[in-house]
Amino acid sequence: MYEVTAENKSHTVQFTVLCFSDLPHLQIPLYIIFLIFYLNIIFGNTAVFLAILSNSHLHTPMYIFLSNLSLMDISYTSTTLPKLLFMLSTQHKVMSLVGCMTQMYFFIVFACMEMILLAVMAYDRYVAICHPLHYTLLMSPRTCLIAIISVWVAGLSEPIVLTMLVANLSFCSSNQIDHFFCDPSPLLKLSCSDTTHVTITTFIFGGLLGMCTFTPTLVSYIYIIYNILNIHSAVGRRKTFSTCTSHLTCVLLFYGTTFTSYMRPTSMYSPKQDKYFSLLYIILVPLLNPVIYTFKNKQFKEAFTKITKCFMFSKK
Repeated sequence: MYEVTAENKSHTVQFTVLCFSDLPHLQIPLYIIFLIFYLNIIFGNTAVFLAILSNSHLHTPMYIFLSNLSLMDISYTSTTLPKLLFMLSTQHKVMSLVGCMTQMYFFIVFACMEMILLAVMAYDRYVAICHPLHYTLLMSPRTCLIAIISVWVAGLSEPIVLTMLVANLSFCSSNQIDHFFCDPSPLLKLSCSDTTHVTITTFIFGGLLGMCTFTPTLVSYIYIIYNILNIHSAVGRRKTFSTCTSHLTCVLLFYGTTFTSYMRPTSMYSPKQDKYFSLLYIILVPLLNPVIYTFKNKQFKEAFTKITKCFMFSKK
């Protein structure tokens, strides 16, 4: 499991992921709970994706972006929960360095994609509310395609440097990751190398990503709210605001859970707390996103009914 070097250090080639080892009597209940959550996430987001795909009335920029958000939520959760379910059911919690780096890379990829896509969706709502007459021009199919490709390219590119830096660290103090997946923070704690350059890189890339996504989202909603407040009719204000409430709720949910996990004071950090805070954005966000967007949405209900009828007919 360890390779000893001349400096009497060990380079870990395998990790033991502790998961929830501090709760040995709850391994089976936890497995059942996480399995239920995962199946609901897969079902809910797949249903949203199929509903948009099957209903031509939903082939608008906002719903096209939403279908991509559903794919990202499925992928985002699938980087962690299937492996966690396997470890809870078999108690085989060993992960190779390559497997750990792969999981960390794709976890960061889909998290970055979601942040960028939420900013794009905020701009879409800004154009729809503040510049409705120019909406079809500013949010043309070509613009939407470029935006979606940019989201995927930027998301896939952003974590490459960080992953390479972490993969080249030496791990000698322990091979036990006190988490349920390969999150960068617990990995850095295990390293006996100087991690200053990794910390600085994480801060720079994370700061740039945050500024480039959160700032446009915030500015878009400042203009949206200002525009809504200038509408004289109370009915008009409610109707206009209702077109962005779903997205705004998803934004608040995503950033709220992310900031709760990563923007806490250093004194509040602990491995046990980090594991439970991570569940907020890994499970809660992709679980609630489909509910938020489909709640009281007639077009989605019609699309779901159509899918159900087609499924029942094919089954017969």
